[in-house]
Amino acid sequence: MRLKISLLKEPKHQELVSCVGWTTAEELYSCSDDHQIVKWNLLTSETTQIVKLPDDIYPIDFHWFPKSLGVKKQTQAESFVLTSSDGKFHLISKLGRVEKSVEAHCGAVLAGRWNYEGTALVTVGEDGQIKIWSKTGMLRSTLAQQGTPVYSVAWGPDSEKVLYTAGKQLIIKPLQPNAKVLQWKAHDGIILKVDWNSVNDLILSAGEDCKYKVWDSYGRPLYNSQPHEHPITSVAWAPDGELFAVGSFHTLRLCDKTGVRNVLNDAVDLLEFRDRVIKASLNYAHLVVSTSLQCYVFSTKNWNTPIIFDLKEGTVSLILQAERHFLLVDGSSIYLYSYEGRFISSPKFPGMRTDILNAQTVSLSNDTIAIRDKADEKIIFLFEASTGKPLGDGKFLSHKNEILEIALDQKGLTNDRKIAFIDKNRDLCITSVKRFGKEEQIIKLGTMVHTLAWNDTCNILCGLQDTRFIVWYYPNTVYVDRDILPKTLYERDASEFSKNPHIVSFVGNQVTIRRADGSLVHISITPYPAILHEYVSSSKWEDAVRLCRFVKEQTMWACLAAMAVANRDMTTAEIAYAAIGEIDKVQYINSIKNLPSKESKMAHILLFSGNIQEAEIVLLQAGLVYQAIQININLYNWERALELAVKYKTHVDTVLAYRQKFLETFGKQETNKRYLHYAEGLQIDWEKIKAKIEMEITKEREQSSSSQSSKSIGLKP
Repeated sequence: MRLKISLLKEPKHQELVSCVGWTTAEELYSCSDDHQIVKWNLLTSETTQIVKLPDDIYPIDFHWFPKSLGVKKQTQAESFVLTSSDGKFHLISKLGRVEKSVEAHCGAVLAGRWNYEGTALVTVGEDGQIKIWSKTGMLRSTLAQQGTPVYSVAWGPDSEKVLYTAGKQLIIKPLQPNAKVLQWKAHDGIILKVDWNSVNDLILSAGEDCKYKVWDSYGRPLYNSQPHEHPITSVAWAPDGELFAVGSFHTLRLCDKTGVRNVLNDAVDLLEFRDRVIKASLNYAHLVVSTSLQCYVFSTKNWNTPIIFDLKEGTVSLILQAERHFLLVDGSSIYLYSYEGRFISSPKFPGMRTDILNAQTVSLSNDTIAIRDKADEKIIFLFEASTGKPLGDGKFLSHKNEILEIALDQKGLTNDRKIAFIDKNRDLCITSVKRFGKEEQIIKLGTMVHTLAWNDTCNILCGLQDTRFIVWYYPNTVYVDRDILPKTLYERDASEFSKNPHIVSFVGNQVTIRRADGSLVHISITPYPAILHEYVSSSKWEDAVRLCRFVKEQTMWACLAAMAVANRDMTTAEIAYAAIGEIDKVQYINSIKNLPSKESKMAHILLFSGNIQEAEIVLLQAGLVYQAIQININLYNWERALELAVKYKTHVDTVLAYRQKFLETFGKQETNKRYLHYAEGLQIDWEKIKAKIEMEITKEREQSSSSQSSKSIGLKP
């Protein structure tokens, strides 16, 4: 990517231009010491004088009122704040009418910024004061007082904190009184400009020491530029947080968030567009390009005839692709389109702010859209891709901690769709997206994970965990047999990627990682797990076994064991478990095969995977009450065993007998009130109980033989 710079033969301003601000991707306002406010249109190259300010007003800073607010979302901003050297700020409409002028500071007002909701304005000045004002220009509070001029200010992403300069120091001060203030020395010279991005939560600073720097929100340095020839006077983030611009004397630089300059790569095909290109994304054999007015969809098979359609708004900030469709995010909405250019859906939820969405907080698969909420970062909204309506019963996914990054898996059926996410504690968790009635379990896959990515062709997950690069060849193992999860992983040292690396993509068997210095590193992983996924999805179990025998790796056998159990193919599971030395599980699988009915077999397969409730439901629905009671006895789930026996008025004496035997083994006395109540006056007769159990087993065999036409699910003879 490069900056396209053009200069007019005759300047439209007669004096120095002090500040500028975009209204849309193609419209810009500028203010100058000649007291003019001029509107620039990049499409038509027209310039229009909006207003000539009084001669005593010399503009210093300029900021548009946020546009994505309320029920009625505007496509462009309608008013702005202008700060000036006479100690005032001015609220001015888009047409140039000065709505209000407010005496704000002693000396020049050096900066003014609206918060993201448009409910408050912060100003800073030469008098060293930081003041908070209402939307209408009424003073709310003086947040802080410095002994030196404050040159720049920025709101935190949540509009609860303010970042401002204090000489060589940067200070983050919360609006709440008595809250902890964060302060650190950021530069060796006076800091002239700061910006805080709401999407990536990163801070930019520029100073008279001729450097620009990138910080996280805790004041930790992420990038420190080389000294330039002149002081850095201006820095600004692009709204999506991917790029930022740096301004100095006769110098303009375009950088990405790692602080490295972008270069234009050589291209084989030259694609020309009528308007300025804003965003582009290449994936799933399609290139999607957004200009200021239109969207172009190219197939990699044919670059000559793209699908073209008009955009509702030209400020596209994010493009996400899945195999069947792609998603566009602009300043007001989210849109899903097919690769033929057909509009599919536009998901919405209360308080949605599209200006802060990025690739870490939005995820797309063939059937699901997931969006992490900004108002409550513990919540993920899930939508059907085809309709844009909430998924399942409409409930959102809620976690106990704030969520930093989300990713949907890309293959498989909708009912099996999983979402992985990293929370504030850097724990990697996985859960199912389907939400019907019962709360889906959130399971932790790993700790200290900084970045993650799903494979594009099969459900393999990779991540950077502390100083290790890890691949989860079959993450669903946690739902089937958590004991063998470590055997399904691939690990290698990741210290070569230096500090703060980020996974860019996971395509085929190649993972692309971006290091902190901006360089891209490619890692190749073995292709065999992806082939195994393909065989299993096609139910080619014999081919899967042959592949594992050929590769001769424990990870492959462990993955196959978990896949086989998940798909109820216990014959393959037995072979795979034997190959990794899990003898106890092989014996249990053999015992399942000898069970008399298909319902019992299904229930014990569910038990094998730890799904106790589901196993119990299967047995009760089949009328096998004793078997449901027995599995609770075997699991020492005494309360539930007695509850079932009492509810169905059968085998109460059996439960009491096993309970008594259990207590006698450990030399304990009964203390449970319910057991004491039902044991009153009851004599335990083991001969009678054994006869009843034998009768239940015989009854189950007879039921099974009478319905022999239905074969055992997933079980081969």
